[in-house]
Amino acid sequence: MNWNTNRRALLAASAAMALSPGAVRASQAEPATDDAIARLYRNAMVIDGNLVGPFDDAAPLDRATANEVLSSGLTAFKMTIGGSSGTYDAVNTDIAAFDKAIALSPEVYMKITTAADLLVAKRSRRVGVVYSFEDAGMLDGRPENVDHFSALGVRVMQLGYNGVSPFASGVMAPQPSAGLTALGREVIARMNACGVTLDLSHADERSSLEAVAASARPATITHAGCYSAYAHPRNKSDAVLRAVAESGGVVGIYGLSYISAGPEQQSLDDYMAHMLHALSVCGEDHVGIGSDAILTPFDTSPESMAEWDASIAARKAAGVSAPGEGRPPFVTGLNRSDRSEIIARALLDRGQPVRVVEKVLGVNFQRVFTETWRT
Repeated sequence: MNWNTNRRALLAASAAMALSPGAVRASQAEPATDDAIARLYRNAMVIDGNLVGPFDDAAPLDRATANEVLSSGLTAFKMTIGGSSGTYDAVNTDIAAFDKAIALSPEVYMKITTAADLLVAKRSRRVGVVYSFEDAGMLDGRPENVDHFSALGVRVMQLGYNGVSPFASGVMAPQPSAGLTALGREVIARMNACGVTLDLSHADERSSLEAVAASARPATITHAGCYSAYAHPRNKSDAVLRAVAESGGVVGIYGLSYISAGPEQQSLDDYMAHMLHALSVCGEDHVGIGSDAILTPFDTSPESMAEWDASIAARKAAGVSAPGEGRPPFVTGLNRSDRSEIIARALLDRGQPVRVVEKVLGVNFQRVFTETWRT
C-alpha cells in the first residue's frame, strides 16, 4: 500500500541536544534572530507526538517527498497504526508493510524502538518513526497481546478510541462513564512491564484519572488540547492535565479544529493559547507538540478538499467522529513540514526562555519515552 497518496484518508481514519551556550545567551538577551532560531531548531531534539508521514512499501520515496520529510527538522514522530478500528490480523500486516517502507528509504527514516535510537536518528539526520496505537481493537480484548505488539516495535498504546473499549471509555462514550475496567488495569500493567508508553489522548475524564493512578510509570496525552482554552470533549480538563504532569508525563498540544470555535481555520494564536495554558497548568517539563496532522503540507486544492470532506463524512457515518470535525487538520501558518520551528519562534515571541522551548520541542517527550520504554 502507498501511504504517500492515501495519507489524508489515514489521518481521517485515524537527553537533550542543547543549543550552544553562546546562542542561548544571545537568544535570552534580545529578540531571537532568524539565524538564532534556525540554529536552535537545528540543534534541538524535535519530537512530534502524533503525525502521519508519507510511506510507500513498494518503492523508495521519490526525491521531492524525501527532501520534504528531511527538511522538517524532526528527530522523530509518533505515528498511528491501525487507525480508529484496527484488527489484530490487519495491524500485523500493516506493521510488516511499514517496516518494509522504512527499509526502502533508509536515508530518510529509521524505526525507533529504544530511547538510544532517538539519539541515533538525531545524529544521522534521519527522521525516526515511533509506532503507536490509538485504538485497542487490535488487542482483541487480550492483555497478553500488548507483549506481542511490543515485540514488533509498537512503543505507545491507548486504551481505546472515542467510544467504549474492553479497557476504558473514550471521550465520546455514553455518560456516566464506566471508567477504567479490570481488564484495562491488566493492560496498563502489561504496558508498564513491556516498556510501552500509556497514551490517554482519547480517554474520557474518569478513565484518564483512573488510568494515571493505575500506572506505575508516567502517562502521556500525546495529542489533545486544553478544555479551559476551548470547551470541547477532545480537550482535557485542568484536573487531567495536572494528573498527567504529576505522573511525570507529557501533554502534546494538537492543531485540530477542536482548539477553536470556527468557522474560520484555527489560527496560531488559538494554538498558542492552548500551549501556554498547558505550560501554566503542567509546568515546563510536561508539555510538548502533538500536531495530529500530516507531516507534509496539507493539500487544500478543491480535489483534495473533496476527498477530505468525504473522509469526514465516513467517520461520522461510522460513529467515530467528535463534534466540530470538518476543518482541515492544520493551524494557519503551520501547514508546513517544519511547523515545530514556527512554534519555537512563537514561544520565544511570547516570552518563553530557550530552555522551555527546547523542552517543548522534544526534550520532554524524549525523557518520558526513556522512562517508560525501560523494561
